[in-house]
Amino acid sequence: MDAEMVIGKSYRFLMPQGVFREKQTASHNITVILPAYNEEVSIGSIVLLARRYADRVIVVDDGSSDRTAEIAANAGAEVIVHSPNKGKGMAFKTGFEAAEGADIIVTMDSDGQHNPADIPKLVAPILKGEADLVNGSRYLYGHATNTPAYRRLGQTILDKVTIINSGISITDSQSGFRAFSASTKDIFRFNAQGMEIESEMLADAGRSGLRIKEVEIDVRYDVDCSTENPVKHGLSVLVKVCKDIEFNKPLCCFTLPGVVFGICGVYIGLSFLQTFYLGGSLYFGPTILMVMLTLVGTFMAFTGILLHSITSLIRNIR
Repeated sequence: MDAEMVIGKSYRFLMPQGVFREKQTASHNITVILPAYNEEVSIGSIVLLARRYADRVIVVDDGSSDRTAEIAANAGAEVIVHSPNKGKGMAFKTGFEAAEGADIIVTMDSDGQHNPADIPKLVAPILKGEADLVNGSRYLYGHATNTPAYRRLGQTILDKVTIINSGISITDSQSGFRAFSASTKDIFRFNAQGMEIESEMLADAGRSGLRIKEVEIDVRYDVDCSTENPVKHGLSVLVKVCKDIEFNKPLCCFTLPGVVFGICGVYIGLSFLQTFYLGGSLYFGPTILMVMLTLVGTFMAFTGILLHSITSLIRNIR
């Protein structure tokens, strides 16, 4: 390696000089960001293939204990090392900050599931001015039949809640293979540290009104080297998205259910009044249910309105 410099608690290895690169276009700088954690088996080939379609490849080694950083640098990538591990969200943040001068930023997984040959397909809508963000979808034309049932169910649930949170109709909310116009890089919060970063970025894109397009991508499932249990991963993403909905859409999360509860309570109350007027008796259990529904519904409705006002104020201040 020609040079090495320290950046805070991270280390950056610069790309060897004189390495052959086949650029995507002469007029647009395409930078690929690869977050990596213990990917020494696949990272070298991914970097070499990605460099055929990009001007720069940045590998963010997120505290790996193997030779990921060394192999990536030898393959021609610029490498930034996090120490200790900070999560995929922080790896994205570091990569986006390092992608100065890029016209298009492409994110990929580094375990070999994504095919770098799909990069031209992802960046094409941005180059044509048709999109600000392009999502590489595994399910654009439906789930693959060889995908396990529990994965299809989990993916469907995550897609639905992500759509509710972002307002974007999308078929693969958890895809890590995406292309971004450089003009979008400052809209992302990067609050999520883990795998839920994909859903958070879609929520940010939806709130900012970005033009989003999906293209079909090829994925290899025989090289799934994920170190995280898929069920645990799915639950953590679901919890994070639900918390995001709670903050960003309090009217949907609180006021709407509160109004429903309140209406149910009022309806039960009117029924009781009619029964009592006709000489019937009031029973303790149903009466308590009526009171609880009315009070809880009213409280939730006003809580949602208050949170909505606070959220709007915070956004205006920002």
